[in-house]
Amino acid sequence: MHSICFSLGPLTIRWYGVFMALGFIGALLNWIWQGRRNGYDSQFCTDLIFWVMVSGILGARAAYVMANWTEQYAAHPMDIIRIDQGGLIFYGGFVAAGAAVTIFAKRRGIGLLSLLDFVITSVPLAHALGRIGCFLNGCCFGCVSNVPLAVCFPKGSFAWLEQFRQHLIDSSAPCSLGVHPVQLYESAYNFVLFAVLAVVFRRTRRVGLTTSIYLMSYSVGRFVLEFFRGDRPERVEVGGLSIGQFVSIPVFVVGVLLLITVVLQGWSVATRAGDNE
Repeated sequence: MHSICFSLGPLTIRWYGVFMALGFIGALLNWIWQGRRNGYDSQFCTDLIFWVMVSGILGARAAYVMANWTEQYAAHPMDIIRIDQGGLIFYGGFVAAGAAVTIFAKRRGIGLLSLLDFVITSVPLAHALGRIGCFLNGCCFGCVSNVPLAVCFPKGSFAWLEQFRQHLIDSSAPCSLGVHPVQLYESAYNFVLFAVLAVVFRRTRRVGLTTSIYLMSYSVGRFVLEFFRGDRPERVEVGGLSIGQFVSIPVFVVGVLLLITVVLQGWSVATRAGDNE
């Protein structure tokens, strides 16, 4: 784990921030590629990425700060702005970005569900790249494991500190015990999901199908992968399930209901860029 990409005097560039930026760049390039076929030009995609980027980061950060206010930010409120060090909750950003896309669609006179189908194609790509940044930063680490893919994080890392707190290692340990590289598991899962959505979006004529597949697929994957997280003790849990798992349940239900509606009503997307719903 190497969290720092490079330093220029007092300026430190971290891999977490680099991969977050790559995620948004990847999302934009995918939209430009997909948009050529659906009537969305480069300027439209650039405007869209600005709305999604700003709202997504603010929502993800706000959710993380609220979840960790007492333990981390109450005594150090200025740390709230240090997103370069990690600390984003995906579902918080997802909800905030969804609200921004809703406003964007209304202002542009575009059918919301059609635009969501378009937007959602880039979400797993950006998320996959972001999780690589999480791995290099050492946050969102996995639980202790001796599987062949297990990795050890250096002394002082998030995984090391958590294991020291749990008395699994002592202060002389040069690195953490082996843990699941759950960040890379989720990254790989999202890359596959990105490929699936790209194919579905280009071949389907059903408005809402792409969105429903994403909601169902990601929520299931997130629910399962949460069991492999080693940072669960520092997050809110109820009945052995994390907040992320509880949120995954209604997200999955919404995806199923949307899929049923798509199948029963057979919504068509003859003109993605111009339809109104």
